Amino acid sequence: MSIEDLEQRLNKIEARNKKVEANKAWETSLARKIILVIITYLIVGLTLTTIKNPQPWINAIIPSLGFFLSTLTLSFVKDYWLKHIYKS
Repeated sequence: MSIEDLEQRLNKIEARNKKVEANKAWETSLARKIILVIITYLIVGLTLTTIKNPQPWINAIIPSLGFFLSTLTLSFVKDYWLKHIYKS
């Protein structure tokens, strides 16, 4: 394998790593969470309106808030999971 081949492989790996890092940043970003909370709120609100639920837009807050809370990282739970459950 030539040095040029190695450089090309290294460049491909670095490009892939940058893409993976960008995807991870998006997955954990506050912007993504807020967008998903808004979409959840709208879908639940429209669903509750369709089934004629009283105060659908107020009632849509609870599942949206629940979704947001579920996206928060609980570091102590994550640490436990990594140490005791996850097998790499």
